[in-house]
Parts: sequence; C-alpha cells; structure tokens
Amino acid sequence: MFTSRRPSARRRFRAVPIAVLAVTGLAGLTACGETGTGGDTSKTGIVASFYPVGWLAGKVGGPGAQVDTLTKPGSEPHDLELTPRQIADIGKADFAVYVKGVQPAVDEAVGKHAKDKSLDAASVVKTLPAPAEDEHGHEHEDEGEPGHEHADESQDPHIWLDPSRMATIATSLGDRLAATDPSDAAGYKSRAAAVAGELTALDQAFKDGLKTCERKTLVTAHAAFGYLADRYGLKQVSIAGVDPGNEPSPRRLADLTHEVKESGATTIFTETLVSPKVAETLARSAGVRTAVLDPIEGIKDGASGDYLSIMRKNLETLKPALGCT
Repeated sequence: MFTSRRPSARRRFRAVPIAVLAVTGLAGLTACGETGTGGDTSKTGIVASFYPVGWLAGKVGGPGAQVDTLTKPGSEPHDLELTPRQIADIGKADFAVYVKGVQPAVDEAVGKHAKDKSLDAASVVKTLPAPAEDEHGHEHEDEGEPGHEHADESQDPHIWLDPSRMATIATSLGDRLAATDPSDAAGYKSRAAAVAGELTALDQAFKDGLKTCERKTLVTAHAAFGYLADRYGLKQVSIAGVDPGNEPSPRRLADLTHEVKESGATTIFTETLVSPKVAETLARSAGVRTAVLDPIEGIKDGASGDYLSIMRKNLETLKPALGCT
C-alpha cells in the first residue's frame, strides 16, 4: 500500500500571487484595527498564523485585542493557502505573529506587508536543525518544478512543543505589543508574565513526570516533537519528516519496524489532524500499540481544550508509554 504517495503538503502548496492584492485594493485599506473577523476597530488587531501562536496572542493581548487566526480549526497548518482577503488582513492588522518555516505563504505575506509590525516566534528562542530529509526516505521528484515553493527547512519550526521556549516567546510578545500599543503597555507585560508563569509550571510538570522512565524513544507520526525530546532527554524517531505530508518509502518503513523493535518502544504515536493509517500499519508490523500525541498544530472545530490542557494530556499519554514512574 506504500508504493504510491500522495503529494506532499508542500508540493500541493501554491501561494496566492501577491499581485492579486492589486484587485483587493490593499493600498486603499486604512483602518488597521479591522481584521478578517470584521470586528471592533477600537481593539488592537492581531493576525496569528495558526493555533499555538493564536492562543498565545489571545492570552497576552487580553480583552483589548482581537486575534484573527489564519488557519481554520481542523485544518492542517502545513497545507495553508492564503486567500487574497487573508493577505490583505496581514497587511492591515496592527500586528502579526507567526513561526517562520511552518507556512510558506504566511512567511511571504508577512515579509512583504508586515515586516516591521510582526514577531517571528522562532527568532526569539534557540532553534534546532530540522531532521535530514534522507532520515525519512523522502523523495524529491518535484524539485525544480516551476512555481514550487518550500518553507525554510534549515530549522525545525515546532518550537511551541517546548513550554520553556513558549514562555520566552510570551515575554517577547508582551514587549512587542506594549511597543505597538503603549496605552496598554503595562497590561500586555503583566499578562505576558502571567502566561509565562503558567508555561514555566507546565515545563516543571514535564520535567517531574518524565524524570524517571524505562524508555526514552519517542516514535511519532512526523518530526514535530524534536523540541520536546530535546528538553526532556528523549529521542525522537519519526515516520515522516517536519512536513507530515511526506510519507515514508517502503524501505524507510522496514527500517522503522526494525528500529522500533530494537528500541523496546511499546507505542507509536498518531496525531489529531493527520491520518493514522501509516502509523497504525507500522504498529502492527512492529507488534506495538498506538496512542494519540497531539502536536497542537491546530485544534478541531468545537474542541474544548486549549494549549495548556492539551499539553497536560500529552504528558499523561507519554508517562505510561515510556514507563515513567
């Protein structure tokens, strides 16, 4: 079943040409507070690229901010294609927050229309290199395609899965919003300090919960958990690379089956927004079980949890899988 591959998320990606903005009249838009939600212009308009930074922007922005998240609930953020309206929203918002390397369309639009009023969350923390492509058996038959665009693959963009890095981002976002809207500078900084404190407590919970574990190998659907592994002394083994759309070759799957058996891993972790079929097949081949470990790249429509509760649930999933006491 693995001889045919669906196109990767980045292969499918085609950014809306920036020239289309001429039709939308971007140059004539004036009210910075208006966002894609068509909301209150008296509030600070913040455009966030996808859920984790949208959640953080809402916590730090508080009641005086209106946050518009570009990636809809239930959507895989790596697949995002911006509409002309969304590109216009980025240009007219008071501030934009994103993670460079996750969504090429957002990187391009922010670079052209919000460079001086944005925060790349990855720019304020120490980043890790992305896993080498050949570790995942990826194929590159699309290289050189006219119009084919890739995100920056030199770094792993999944910084939000380390609560300590998220705490640093919260502080930086508070400072940047305070400079953008001095009338509520104290409020932004106070809320940033509060959420940074929550994230620091979460980090400590992970340290305590994963301190003594029988197993250290984390077998994941895609390479989203490098920062979590790095922070808490684990080893990530992933089926796909940084992009969950890049399915492994049959040879890679055979190698993974051997690696899982050799490591003593008992669990293959699937995700919430990506099909579990490949992971389930690997689990059957290796004779282990599956469990859901949420990379929090997005949330399902109508979900009741938030970043903090989902991360706590991840911790409770990890502890029995890794044999932690």
